[in-house]
Amino acid sequence: MNQHSALLGPLNRATERLALFGSLLAAFGEIHPFCDHWAQDSTTAKCKRLYGTHRVYRDGVTVGDEEKDRSGEPTMTASARGRRAVALHVATYTTIQTGAAFALTRAFGYRVPATALLAGAAINGVTHAAIDRGALFLWLADKTRQRGYIEHCQALRLDKDGKAYAEINGPGTAWIELDAALHRVIGVGAAAITTWLATRAPKASRR
Repeated sequence: MNQHSALLGPLNRATERLALFGSLLAAFGEIHPFCDHWAQDSTTAKCKRLYGTHRVYRDGVTVGDEEKDRSGEPTMTASARGRRAVALHVATYTTIQTGAAFALTRAFGYRVPATALLAGAAINGVTHAAIDRGALFLWLADKTRQRGYIEHCQALRLDKDGKAYAEINGPGTAWIELDAALHRVIGVGAAAITTWLATRAPKASRR
């Protein structure tokens, strides 16, 4: 075996890994804004950070704060509603993101083993749920001294009567910028791990 032949194998493997990593990174990172802002409805976004033992309706309105008779409508604790909302969001998010990764790689003639793809989906999904619930996110913000940034960069909103108020999360806030940055850096790790797991399999099984 000459020197060229000896180098060809490692170079082909490196090229394969880099190409797969780039494709997965595109699917995990670039699909993220679509999943958060198009595939998530406003009620889910509003409810996913609810906490507490007080009762709320499905739209997040606290029992007792309703403006019309809502007797007979189902209620649950705020924490239960928050968990349901984040579970729905993450299920939709994971389905779209993983489906995009599968479709993109298959379109280019590459079959990612199911175990590898599921590992990446699990990393993205579980961390997304934990971050979007809010408590872990704020804990990380405190540990990294970003709470001041979050409190300083809030957004001005108008209520239904036209009265202005400040909102700490949502579009235009430091919260959403830090949230997106955290999800995307985790996506880099998920893409790397998925690539590593996928390219460990025999090459014949990936075509």
